[in-house]
Amino acid sequence: MSHWPLSKEDISRPAYRSLAQGIAAAIDSGSLRPGDRLPPHRDLAWRLGLSVQTVSRAYEELIRADLISGEIGRGSFVKSGPRETVEVPWFRAATDRPPIDLSMMTPVSLPDLPEAWRDSLHRIADRLPESAMLSFRPRQTMSLYGGMAAGWLARCGMVVPAQRILITNGTTPAMIVAMMSVTQPGDEIATESSTCHTIRPAARYLHLRLRGIEGDARGMLPEALIAAAQASAGRMKAVFLLPSGAGPFARIIDRDRRAALAAAAESAGLMILESDPTGPVAPRRPPPLASFAPDRSFYFTGLSKCLSPGLRLGFLAMPERLAERALNRHLSLSWMATPIVAEIASDWIASGTADRLLAAQRSELAIRNRLAQRILGPDCSGHLYGLHRWLPLPETCDESAVLKQALRHEVAVAPGSGFAVIDRSPALRICLGAPKLRELERGLTALAAVLPDSDAGRSTG
Repeated sequence: MSHWPLSKEDISRPAYRSLAQGIAAAIDSGSLRPGDRLPPHRDLAWRLGLSVQTVSRAYEELIRADLISGEIGRGSFVKSGPRETVEVPWFRAATDRPPIDLSMMTPVSLPDLPEAWRDSLHRIADRLPESAMLSFRPRQTMSLYGGMAAGWLARCGMVVPAQRILITNGTTPAMIVAMMSVTQPGDEIATESSTCHTIRPAARYLHLRLRGIEGDARGMLPEALIAAAQASAGRMKAVFLLPSGAGPFARIIDRDRRAALAAAAESAGLMILESDPTGPVAPRRPPPLASFAPDRSFYFTGLSKCLSPGLRLGFLAMPERLAERALNRHLSLSWMATPIVAEIASDWIASGTADRLLAAQRSELAIRNRLAQRILGPDCSGHLYGLHRWLPLPETCDESAVLKQALRHEVAVAPGSGFAVIDRSPALRICLGAPKLRELERGLTALAAVLPDSDAGRSTG
């Protein structure tokens, strides 16, 4: 029994256990997906010929198993899914005709990227250091490429000495090292109401809990963060933030709110985990939040979201007092960053290739964001150099139905529920980097046509 909805014939005795097992099987098979709302107790009881008490007991079993969550006034929602698909909000199903994929956040595939890779490989072929081929020494990699990392972090507004920078195989490993460095199993990490999808499975595997914090149009509310930390009775150890446009809401938090959040973290005794995967793509940003509290902040960024997906290299700026601990965690997790990738990154930065590609990304993203704003209307929020935009849907809208309708029109987008911690309002994340510009325009136009009655739908009429 792995289908949904269930029928009376699916229920055996004891009924509460049979119902709980049926729902769990539907979650495991993917028939029920993360964020799906389960029927109210009374409705499901009537449909299956059960008592309300039986349904309540089944839901309680599922809550204890951490498969669903019960939210007062809103209902019960699926928390987990099949292990191979959970926490993957982007499109992945095979179809006869691949859709226009606006679901995965990736930089623009610039036409001169292949040439940049080829030229770099030719340049380093004759001068590849022996350590890139033979070294097993993590500290040697750090010493060779620490200056390059410091130079890139300076472009992001972080001035950090090379000895406080850990080089990793991307932003996600840097995030996990930071989490491992400041928490123990059972601890809590505060996040925005919707956040990066990769932190949820990471937290689960590390036996941590995420606590969504209320926010407003400017980002997380500092006073709400302090209140949540106080209510946690010491279990909350850190706050995870995406303040520079890469979070689901695609907003850049202003300087004053960053300073206030840093002060709130200090007041509450929390470490700051600041993720900045797009790095310096957006120019003239406020300084990193970590710069307001460097002694209690881990700041991490990378190159794959701002230059090329294949350039998987991350940089983790660490507080001096926790640098050795973070290095040890990285040794156990990844041992060391891949030297050949670091060598290519170093070549791109030294030769000016990185800055040239960065400028081209900005130019292309500005065109694409203006296009999305024109087609999808003012409700589709973001910033001029963002890799994606965020489109809230009407509260009464069925998010999954809109996704299916868009897919029938050969457009794939990511569901807002894939990023939700406490905010389950229906929404779409619309990524702009993957398709060619003409294909992007066609996909945005097709998406606007299937949206519920809104400014977006009317703007294409």
